[in-house]
Amino acid sequence: MSNSINTPPYKYAQNSDTTIDNALLSRYTALKAKVIERKEQFASLMKFVETETAYLTSPASTKFHLSRKHGLLEHSINVAETMLKIKETLAPEISDESCVVTALLHDLGKAGMPGHPQYIENHQSEKYRTPYFWNKELVYLSVPVRSLYIIGPRFPLTEEEAQAIIYHDGQYVEDNRSVATHEEPLTLLLQYADTWSGFVIEK
Repeated sequence: MSNSINTPPYKYAQNSDTTIDNALLSRYTALKAKVIERKEQFASLMKFVETETAYLTSPASTKFHLSRKHGLLEHSINVAETMLKIKETLAPEISDESCVVTALLHDLGKAGMPGHPQYIENHQSEKYRTPYFWNKELVYLSVPVRSLYIIGPRFPLTEEEAQAIIYHDGQYVEDNRSVATHEEPLTLLLQYADTWSGFVIEK
């Protein structure tokens, strides 16, 4: 069985089907319920994200981990669940809410902008090994920057949450060298959870 979340048509037809497996949807719903202090603002943000962007249907990458429909959602859920497990042992003082907010939204930029997904399904030929390609119509922004661009006007992030989202790729990204040795615990948790999810769970 599956559930369908109604969304308006996107510019690219492949993003209009938002049917999600029940098990995945149940995990997603349970995570969102952990946001309590900013519940109304988070619900408003996620309504926008789910109905106006391709967050629910986008792949997590063009050809690597979870390069398939709903891959971004599945990856975000994996990161959130992994982050909560790690923080219970290493940093129980960090709230579930901050973990869920940063994990579910760390790659939001991969959804692109309303009507313009970042990843477009490659239907050109079987000889192309990349299932998806970048949407060249989008103004270039890195994924974390686009994530904050979407979140900022709609939801009050803490400074720690903003840092975690911006630098979640850790030292794999040269632009992140500036934060080395200055990471907040939340940032390190998100980095570890993201890396574990991408290289172990989703291998």
